[in-house]
Amino acid sequence: MSGIVDPIADMLIRIVNAQKAKHETVMIPASKVKESIAKILFENGFIRGYKVEKDNKQNTIIVELKYVARDGVIKGVKRISKPGRRVYKGYDQIPRVLNGLGIAIVSTSKGIMSDKNAKKNNVGGEILCYIW
Repeated sequence: MSGIVDPIADMLIRIVNAQKAKHETVMIPASKVKESIAKILFENGFIRGYKVEKDNKQNTIIVELKYVARDGVIKGVKRISKPGRRVYKGYDQIPRVLNGLGIAIVSTSKGIMSDKNAKKNNVGGEILCYIW
């Protein structure tokens, strides 16, 4: 059995599916990139919180899902840059997601950040995904 081809897409889908099933938390195999994405989701109010549980093999990120009036806060996700097709944009070309209601997560030379922070720091990079 082969491993996960696109771990970022796997993380996003796990969060969306757990939210649709009304779970309180979801467990995701950890990596530095996924921790950065969880941090951005938390800072932008898409999740209630997250923590990294250490173990001797692979650490796990436990994401606390957020609901408003029994509806999940995350309405949709879209993976933009895929392992087979990377998408790069300059800071002035990063699109607004749903007229500013959503965020784009960008992998830049200064780390992974939201579209707003990338524009503020004048850095472009690989557009990982949109979340709204």
